[in-house]
Amino acid sequence: MRAGVRKVVLLEGVSDIAAVTAAAAAQQLELDDVELVDLGGVTNVQRELLELTHARSEFEILGLCDAPEVRFVEHALREVGCAVRDPSDLAGYGFFVCQADLEEELIRALGATQTVHVIEQLGLGQKLATMRQQPAWQDRPLPEQLHRFCGVASGRKELLAGALSAALDPEHLPDPLLQLVDRIAAA
Repeated sequence: MRAGVRKVVLLEGVSDIAAVTAAAAAQQLELDDVELVDLGGVTNVQRELLELTHARSEFEILGLCDAPEVRFVEHALREVGCAVRDPSDLAGYGFFVCQADLEEELIRALGATQTVHVIEQLGLGQKLATMRQQPAWQDRPLPEQLHRFCGVASGRKELLAGALSAALDPEHLPDPLLQLVDRIAAA
């Protein structure tokens, strides 16, 4: 860990890091004393939490997780001595929960039409149109198609998470992301 880090943020993957970085930049929040950690999947949260708590340094540990995976975070927090009873306790320990996942939260906050606009601005409009015409996807709701499109190609999830987050006004960020950024900004 870098010297001078005051907050460590545990994130499921690089797309979450891209979204948090873009949201922080939109609020002109410097991340020099914040370390954003790519867990490589939420199942690694316990290992990382144990390592961080044994480091005995003066920093706050924060994070994001998806509702379907809160059990991993709850268990990990219990293992390091936190009195977590259920998901409603997580925010008190600095972990904020996305309903499905962060990409779904970003699409919902931005709206389907504006999400398509961002995708087109990135030069991916034709790829989206092609996917939407596939028989397996053509009858599905647009937000569902957009969510699938975000994660279907290597690197696209990271690119779109950052771009969608950057496209939102700070006051319109999804609640879990806004709460996390506010907590990062707090002294």
